[in-house]
Amino acid sequence: METTSRAVAQGTGSADDGPQGASGTRRPVDGYLMAAFPWYGLDEAHTGRRWLMQVGAAADGTVEHGSTGHGEEPSLLRTGRAVPGAERRRFAVVVTVAGRPVRRSADGTGVLEATSVSSAAWLAGSGLLSCTWPAQMERALRQDWLDQQTALAWELADHMDEAPWTALSLPVDGVPTEFRYRESEYGWVLAGSPEEGGVHLGAYGRGMSAYGMGFSVIKDITAYAER
Repeated sequence: METTSRAVAQGTGSADDGPQGASGTRRPVDGYLMAAFPWYGLDEAHTGRRWLMQVGAAADGTVEHGSTGHGEEPSLLRTGRAVPGAERRRFAVVVTVAGRPVRRSADGTGVLEATSVSSAAWLAGSGLLSCTWPAQMERALRQDWLDQQTALAWELADHMDEAPWTALSLPVDGVPTEFRYRESEYGWVLAGSPEEGGVHLGAYGRGMSAYGMGFSVIKDITAYAER
């Protein structure tokens, strides 16, 4: 999982990294449209706001993963700083990771490990940290804290059969699917692999309970860009 996860994380780019639209400007949705796998989000039981985040691509431009948001967008994602009431924002983010076998690196000099449910767990865990770090922390200490917590999320993703992970069954396109789930003071993280779709799913959130959630294929990703 290490080689793949680090490669995926380092290859993360903005959703604006996709092709240019007719006007010559890049649209946030373009990166998502380049993916060769289906995107997932919360199912129709979620009636709140839905929004795009970003996609991650390999060195050769192949889209490897991406995230879709639901609920209230965390202020830390937009501005890098907290606003009054930020800790009460309720959101859930779904991470879709393309299922990839062991494969050659883009430059042909090495091998990338296959993606796995651990890849999704790592991306979800680091994603949670990116939007819930203690805003009152001094800037000089913030990066050290993020590095430390990210390393911990990495270690946890490599040991998903152990505590603090527990089993949680949630529907994916109506099919009960087993996920691994953990909580922290910053929110919750879960990850699993649906039987269909050829992907691994991760999710994280705060203020919205993971229990009772359901996931489904997004039929029209452009609808997220319009909300």
